[in-house]
Amino acid sequence: MSVHSIALTVDTPPLANSDAPRGTLPRSGATSTQAVEWGYVDDEGRLVLSPEMRRNLGLQPGARMRVERDGNTLRLHRPLGHLAKVYIEPTNACNLDCVTCFRNAWQTDIGRMKEETFVAVLEGLKQIDPIPTLYFGGIGEPMFHQRTVEWIAQAKQLGARVELITNGTLLTEQRSRQLIEAGLDLLWVSIDGASPESYADVRLGAELPNVLANVQRFRTVRKGHKSAKPEIGVAFVAMRRNIADLPKVLKIARQLGALHFSVSNVLPVTESLKDEVLYTESMRSISYLDSGHMPQLSLPKMDFNAVTRAALFEAFQSGFSVHYAGAKWGGSNDVCDYIESGSLTVGWNGDVAPCWPLLHTHSSFLHDKPHTSYRHIVGNIRERSLLDLWNDPAYVAYRARVQGFAFPPCTFCGGCDLSVDNLEDCFGNEGPVCGACLWAQGLIRCP
Repeated sequence: MSVHSIALTVDTPPLANSDAPRGTLPRSGATSTQAVEWGYVDDEGRLVLSPEMRRNLGLQPGARMRVERDGNTLRLHRPLGHLAKVYIEPTNACNLDCVTCFRNAWQTDIGRMKEETFVAVLEGLKQIDPIPTLYFGGIGEPMFHQRTVEWIAQAKQLGARVELITNGTLLTEQRSRQLIEAGLDLLWVSIDGASPESYADVRLGAELPNVLANVQRFRTVRKGHKSAKPEIGVAFVAMRRNIADLPKVLKIARQLGALHFSVSNVLPVTESLKDEVLYTESMRSISYLDSGHMPQLSLPKMDFNAVTRAALFEAFQSGFSVHYAGAKWGGSNDVCDYIESGSLTVGWNGDVAPCWPLLHTHSSFLHDKPHTSYRHIVGNIRERSLLDLWNDPAYVAYRARVQGFAFPPCTFCGGCDLSVDNLEDCFGNEGPVCGACLWAQGLIRCP
């Protein structure tokens, strides 16, 4: 793979002078409803894209972005200056006591966002075009804050797309109606088990039948409003104790009308969770390495059944970097979804961090060794505007460093003494360093 950094001019000359396809065309294939976006190179050698694509991806005149060439594909990364998503933590308090929660591995104050803090967020959003997506979530339960629904409505009035994740226990009929009327676009519900016993084994203090009844009632209320929004998504944290429930939870999600299903591995924030991880071998597996120096195995689409299962499993473990049906298994290595999606995080007290993992200092385990991730705060939304924080030179430089990902492979090599925290690494990078980040290796996923 070749990686380039170029300046891209995106002003649009007259389209009539080009013979190349332009605009959108239907994709061939009986089952596809997607459209193909076309760009072209004008007479002056400039790459020209549609106005809608440029606007949605923040491709302003003079924008500079990372470019990757991989075989026949040219990939343009989102410009580092494009703020596209803002994560909001209304509170880090919760009504449950889940075994997987970060709050089991930190010492920090519990609080709720004040009105003036969210007003500062809204004022910042007004300065950005297009307005970023807002995602209400974080370490706590967002529905545990009495102002969350009203804040969603205010964000929708600005024209923002809004998502929210919840454990579902507080999704009463009244709250369902309020969320729908507020204009919420996507409701994520965390479901980590398919039976009351397996569910309660993870999400202490919650009852699966009540959560499922709440979501079904939500659908009924939504139907009464004759609206397809909010869409429903289900989030599942996979562990040794509940992975057998995954097919059943998928079935539950379909019964709930979910259009999105997100699976993440568990982050072992406590000693007892070390034995629950399902990726001990995957962290060091050559199958997931994406390198031109590795032998590559390219597989077509193939049935997974009793005939192929054993052979494919052995092939996956044969020492090749695996490409399956055109997709590289190592495509998620050394990739920060927070940076790639153009996002930042606002904590309940107004602190702004690059991502959820850097919002709160917390402990976890990497290769059975304790690892401390210290918080990294860019500034506070009550003291500086959203765009001022986003464009902070040190923060921009950090995003560029993470996108290039010149960090040591701590998750692969097993970790030296420097991997006990995120303050420095063996490459001499300044903190926060990300070589030990499980999100950046595709192991932990946030919806």
